[in-house]
Amino acid sequence: MTRPTRPASPYPSWPRRRFVGALAAAAAAPAAAQFRVEITGIGGNQIPVAIATFRDEGKSPVPVAAIVRADLLRSGLFRMVDAPGGLDESSRITVAEWRGRGADALAVGSVSRLADGRHDVRFKLWDLVKGEELVGQSHAALPADMRLAAHRVADSIYQNLTGERGVFSTRIAYVTRAGGRYQLHVTDADGEGGQIALASPDPIISPAWAPNGKELAYVSFESQKAVVWVQDVASGQRRMLANFRGSNSAPAWSPDGRDLALTLSRDAVAQLYLMSRDGGTPRRITTSPAIDTEPVFSPDGRQIYFVSDRGGGPQVYRMPAGGGNADRVTFSGNYNISPAISPDGRVLAYITRQGSAFKVMVQELAGGTPSAITDTSDDESPSFAPNGRLLVYTSRAQGRDVLMTTTLDGKIKSRLLTTGADMREPAWGPFGR
Repeated sequence: MTRPTRPASPYPSWPRRRFVGALAAAAAAPAAAQFRVEITGIGGNQIPVAIATFRDEGKSPVPVAAIVRADLLRSGLFRMVDAPGGLDESSRITVAEWRGRGADALAVGSVSRLADGRHDVRFKLWDLVKGEELVGQSHAALPADMRLAAHRVADSIYQNLTGERGVFSTRIAYVTRAGGRYQLHVTDADGEGGQIALASPDPIISPAWAPNGKELAYVSFESQKAVVWVQDVASGQRRMLANFRGSNSAPAWSPDGRDLALTLSRDAVAQLYLMSRDGGTPRRITTSPAIDTEPVFSPDGRQIYFVSDRGGGPQVYRMPAGGGNADRVTFSGNYNISPAISPDGRVLAYITRQGSAFKVMVQELAGGTPSAITDTSDDESPSFAPNGRLLVYTSRAQGRDVLMTTTLDGKIKSRLLTTGADMREPAWGPFGR
């Protein structure tokens, strides 16, 4: 397939198709995106749950119950049971009736407009197996925050039914391209809502979230070369972090947020460096004659995973975060790049080339057989959700780059918002916003 034109690769020994520094070509979503979800696959051991349409949600700026249903479906852990309208948090629930419908849980609620212009979102969640109310909540939200309110309802349902924290109210960053214009978006975890953090006629690549969820590091070519910037998401204020001779790319935050690992070619060949979040002189941590790039910290901050062609072709390696001997991690195939580490440090996701196809792989770091979890052939940029249950990545569908999520077993996949244009380089943000 023909790809949009990209900046020249700083890594001439690797194919242009995949490398840090390749252009994340994508296209902008409209400011008022319409809600939509496309989910494929069948998961096992799903919880059958009914989410009734919230009373008066038609007066809300967003379809609250529909967003909640889509969030839960995307997780792969739930199966929806049809629920009639006309219910709210004050309705009398007949457990036997809902058990007869095949539901193990039921959520009912309402949306009402307050005098100050906010909307009051109320809901109750019932455990129909035990016949008891699990949680009842009320949350007042401004009209602009109603999507976030719906995601928080989904998070509450998810946590109360699974015991794990939901990720629906977290955010993702991704890059779009439309008509030669590049935009860095920060949106809800379903790819909708949010803001444009940066717009430029020049490429933007490699967004990376700070651990506090308040800043993004990324690479911009606005100076006609790759330069690393750090930007405050709320205010839009930004500062140049790395603009050394050669290419400056692939920023990755340390878990404590104090440092970033970078790929710099200031000494001719691309190598890894550590740099304070406040700037200053970078410290080189690899000294190989090969291309070393795409660093990512382990969750405990003790190790850095990265990609190197020191063995002849690009593979994933691991070394102490301060530098030192590197151990090879990937051995299946001769082309493995774009490492991502799960929040618990147990699973590696990466992109492998199989013939002419590029697929998302997952591998247990304690020792396990790598497995492909996508059936597509043009995948890129895997990034873990902060609870480690999902991955977001880029794939190719109907001639366009689209954002996808998948469960780690590959059984449930969801295509996020599409606008008929390209979307690239997703990065899933941490908990909190």
